[in-house]
Amino acid sequence: MTAETQLPQATGSCCSPGGACHDGADATTGGVTAVYRVTGMTCGHCEGAVAEELSGIEGVSSVKAVASTGQVTVVSEAPLPEEAVRAAVDEAGYEFAGRA
Repeated sequence: MTAETQLPQATGSCCSPGGACHDGADATTGGVTAVYRVTGMTCGHCEGAVAEELSGIEGVSSVKAVASTGQVTVVSEAPLPEEAVRAAVDEAGYEFAGRA
């Protein structure tokens, strides 16, 4: 996964004024697209942690997590087993709340 940094960052914070340090990978690049709900994300670092864990699932080509909406868009070669998505989100330290 490739992360982009948004500038400028808020003073005294790791996040931009919009609450994100990056916007994650482009999640519209073919394959199967699924949108999940994840609770507990509050900033770009949260987004990155969730995206990193989900990117480790075999067949995942891109992940875009958005803390402000709690939505995580995953593009993969084939539909992902919900158990794998739940386990990755749990490993990142957040709560999987199902499909959006």
